[in-house]
Amino acid sequence: MSVHIDFETPADVQDMVYEFVKKIEKEGGSHFKKGMNEVIKVCERGDAKLVIMAENVNPGEMMMPIPMICKERGIPYIYVNDQSFLGEAAGLPVGRPTSAIAVIEMDGAADEFKNVVASAKELAGN
Repeated sequence: MSVHIDFETPADVQDMVYEFVKKIEKEGGSHFKKGMNEVIKVCERGDAKLVIMAENVNPGEMMMPIPMICKERGIPYIYVNDQSFLGEAAGLPVGRPTSAIAVIEMDGAADEFKNVVASAKELAGN
């Protein structure tokens, strides 16, 4: 397990997260920010509703600030296995990975959002 990972996310929960991200992406607009730097910015501003991070980021140390900021700000966060799948689910071209995304709006996916956040909090022990 990489240094930035606080807990493991089961495969069924990861599938739910990917489907949630795909649903938001299909709605269009700027519903989330992609990439480590953008995620850190929206978390520090308090605009992020949920953060999704990839486990296979190399080096993992780059991602260490994100969980700490999320904990400070009370922002739920969760992990998925692969940054390529995360990038694809977020609407990036195939083969263009992203290390993390921050959800800032979730119009039309409120129920899915609640389920993902509940899973994130349960896995984090909150």
